Amino acid sequence: MAIGIRIVNLRKVYTSPPPMAATGSMFSGPRKKKQKNGAKKFEITALDGISLDINPGEILGLLGPNGAGKSTAVGILTTRIRPSGGEAWVGEHEVWREQVAVKRLIGVVQQKPNLDFALTAREILLFHAAYFGIASKERTQRASELLERFQLSERADEIVRGFSGGMMQRLAIARAMMHDPQVLFLDEPSTGLDPQTRLLLWEIIREYQARGKTILMTTHNMDEADELCHRIGIIDHGKVIALGTPQELKASVPGGYLLRLRFTAPPDGVVHRLKELPGVGEVKIQGSHADVYADRGGSLVPAVVAAATAEGAELCDVHISEPSLENLFLHHTGRSLRQ
Repeated sequence: MAIGIRIVNLRKVYTSPPPMAATGSMFSGPRKKKQKNGAKKFEITALDGISLDINPGEILGLLGPNGAGKSTAVGILTTRIRPSGGEAWVGEHEVWREQVAVKRLIGVVQQKPNLDFALTAREILLFHAAYFGIASKERTQRASELLERFQLSERADEIVRGFSGGMMQRLAIARAMMHDPQVLFLDEPSTGLDPQTRLLLWEIIREYQARGKTILMTTHNMDEADELCHRIGIIDHGKVIALGTPQELKASVPGGYLLRLRFTAPPDGVVHRLKELPGVGEVKIQGSHADVYADRGGSLVPAVVAAATAEGAELCDVHISEPSLENLFLHHTGRSLRQ
């Protein structure tokens, strides 16, 4: 039976520099509070009270820029990071009260493969299965099947030190599947993979979910999220700012299309004219840029140019994008998912 995940008001505040595995990179805004003696106290809020239900058998993707809190959420759910508050369940097991039970149910692929370079690919899979008490004959069969599925059979008995980054990532995912977990956590699984290998990974993820498994993945790749995920949660500054199916999220962008306009100077005077154009749903100004959300793209450009000219604003660049998850994120935060 497939099992789900439940997160209620989950918080994580670091009072010392967090491990790189929890950050992925840098948090979007370390904060230091002054103490009474004038000294500064290190404090980073990585998760700010998020609540989320992941349905049994669902693929849910977490999107957001570096430092948004995605990897910290995965770290808590996989028992690697202790939360500062809130609760999290994997199935009927509360993560921090029943860690052993949770670990038996989950498979984890971290951002960077953490393989034993002194072992062969086959040995890594066999030892992992042995940790979970899988019998010798069964683990040997599973290892051979996964090595074949991940196209690693020809290198199965070689020391992994000489593997490419993509091969190591494939092996790390195969290892996570060796004990056939009910819930699979993938933390940016396609990072560094070539397009062909990425498509292979997507196919394997779909197959695994089709067997009734629950999958939570973080990603910067919007095409990946759109292609694989039943629902997507967008995280920024430790909060879930949008949640829904890819179609629902893209449809929620005002007008759908985004025209990013760049002027030689702040275009405040032209805003009212842009808002009055037929089909324009919203206009946002950031410095010398204007984001125009509208129900069409290229056909609106002549009217935009005319509006700018009428106000004496010099337009130097126009970029048009169709309805997308990137547009949704820009609408909520004003910055790219890849930042």
